Amino acid sequence: MRACYLHLPGLVSAELPSHDKVQKALSSIVKEKNGGFGLNMWASIVDRDGVVSSVSFSGEDRGAQWPGSRVISAQKANTANAFSLPGLSLSTANLFSAVQPGGSLYGLQHSNPVDTAAAYGGKSEKIGTTEDPMVGKKIGGVNVFGGGLALYDESGTLLGALGVSGDSSCADHNIAWKLRDALGLDYLPGGVSPNKDDNIVYDIKDGASTGGWGHPACAEAAVKIAEGLQKTHPASAKK
Repeated sequence: MRACYLHLPGLVSAELPSHDKVQKALSSIVKEKNGGFGLNMWASIVDRDGVVSSVSFSGEDRGAQWPGSRVISAQKANTANAFSLPGLSLSTANLFSAVQPGGSLYGLQHSNPVDTAAAYGGKSEKIGTTEDPMVGKKIGGVNVFGGGLALYDESGTLLGALGVSGDSSCADHNIAWKLRDALGLDYLPGGVSPNKDDNIVYDIKDGASTGGWGHPACAEAAVKIAEGLQKTHPASAKK
């Protein structure tokens, strides 16, 4: 029997990773080469209903990361969850080109606005802890650059999504991919990338994505890391 989702502050789905597990993995991953500035990060996880289950940071305290990236990480998690399906995973990076003027999803970024009371309420000293004020609430928000990925367990069940923020958008994606791998929730059903997964796609030429799902390149190092993710941190096939 599957565990039930609990939507009360401080209570989260037993199927999703704990705050401590996420924080430990994130703190390790940010020390690696990810193609960005090597900054500390925020990570948020939401369940399939968009309810925040955890908010973590990698630095020594909440001031060691960009303060604005806390809510952005939750937006990314909400977006990846909201626009992924049991049979199709879409990363936030996959949405960049499609939401530009003339794109097939133009205007998507203005839908599902952030609940500002959920995002900015509560006591500051609780931020990033197991009692973060966003936990147990639907944050909302749509973010359309790298850093948000859907979470699938080994049976292929879509559990929700994670979002990370705090570095370049390209490094954010690489860190999110590695974090999902570390959490063992990357049993993907398929995606829009050339490899049929939800990896970031770098195919923008002359200002347009040749495949429709492209993301701008931030740095050559980030591109090389992303292109090798299926070898260094391969997504799994569902059982």
